[in-house]
Amino acid sequence: MPEVKSILREVLPKQGQLYMEDVPTMVLCKPKLLPLKSVTLEKLEKMQMEAQEAVKQQELAMKEQGQQMPS
Repeated sequence: MPEVKSILREVLPKQGQLYMEDVPTMVLCKPKLLPLKSVTLEKLEKMQMEAQEAVKQQELAMKEQGQQMPS
Protein backbone atom coordinates (compact mmCIF):
# COMPACT_ATOMS: atom_id res chain seq x y z
CA MET A 1 0.00 0.00 0.00
CA PRO A 2 1.74 3.19 -1.09
CA GLU A 3 1.88 6.06 1.38
CA VAL A 4 0.11 9.22 0.31
CA LYS A 5 1.52 12.41 1.74
CA SER A 6 -1.04 15.14 1.77
CA ILE A 7 0.14 18.69 2.09
CA LEU A 8 -2.18 20.99 3.96
CA ARG A 9 -2.17 24.54 2.78
CA GLU A 10 -2.99 27.39 5.17
CA VAL A 11 -5.94 29.46 4.00
CA LEU A 12 -6.49 32.99 5.29
CA PRO A 13 -9.82 34.69 4.57
CA LYS A 14 -9.78 37.72 2.30
CA GLN A 15 -12.93 39.18 3.89
CA GLY A 16 -14.28 39.20 7.45
CA GLN A 17 -12.42 38.84 10.69
CA LEU A 18 -9.89 36.26 11.67
CA TYR A 19 -9.68 35.44 15.34
CA MET A 20 -7.99 32.88 17.49
CA GLU A 21 -9.40 31.89 20.84
CA ASP A 22 -6.86 31.16 23.53
CA VAL A 23 -8.47 29.38 26.46
CA PRO A 24 -6.32 29.29 29.59
CA THR A 25 -6.21 25.89 31.21
CA MET A 26 -5.29 24.96 34.73
CA VAL A 27 -2.06 23.11 35.27
CA LEU A 28 -2.04 20.90 38.34
CA CYS A 29 1.20 20.43 40.20
CA LYS A 30 2.29 18.77 43.39
CA PRO A 31 1.42 20.71 46.56
CA LYS A 32 4.34 22.34 48.28
CA LEU A 33 4.67 21.95 52.02
CA LEU A 34 5.54 25.22 53.68
CA PRO A 35 6.85 25.42 57.23
CA LEU A 36 4.52 26.95 59.79
CA LYS A 37 7.33 29.21 60.95
CA SER A 38 10.17 30.50 58.86
CA VAL A 39 13.76 29.94 59.92
CA THR A 40 14.20 33.67 60.46
CA LEU A 41 11.14 33.85 62.72
CA GLU A 42 12.43 30.92 64.77
CA LYS A 43 15.81 32.66 65.17
CA LEU A 44 14.12 35.89 66.26
CA GLU A 45 11.96 34.04 68.80
CA LYS A 46 15.02 32.27 70.17
CA MET A 47 16.88 35.58 70.51
CA GLN A 48 13.88 37.15 72.24
CA MET A 49 13.59 34.26 74.71
CA GLU A 50 17.33 34.47 75.48
CA ALA A 51 17.01 38.23 76.07
CA GLN A 52 14.05 37.69 78.41
CA GLU A 53 16.01 35.07 80.35
CA ALA A 54 18.95 37.47 80.66
CA VAL A 55 16.64 40.19 82.01
CA LYS A 56 15.15 37.75 84.54
CA GLN A 57 18.65 36.74 85.66
CA GLN A 58 19.61 40.39 86.11
CA GLU A 59 16.43 41.11 88.09
CA LEU A 60 17.08 38.15 90.39
CA ALA A 61 20.67 39.30 90.89
CA MET A 62 19.47 42.83 91.72
CA LYS A 63 16.95 41.49 94.27
CA GLU A 64 19.58 39.30 95.92
CA GLN A 65 21.98 42.25 96.19
CA GLY A 66 19.19 44.42 97.64
CA GLN A 67 18.37 41.83 100.29
CA GLN A 68 22.01 41.41 101.29
CA MET A 69 22.69 45.16 101.75
CA PRO A 70 20.44 45.86 104.84
CA SER A 71 21.90 42.96 106.82
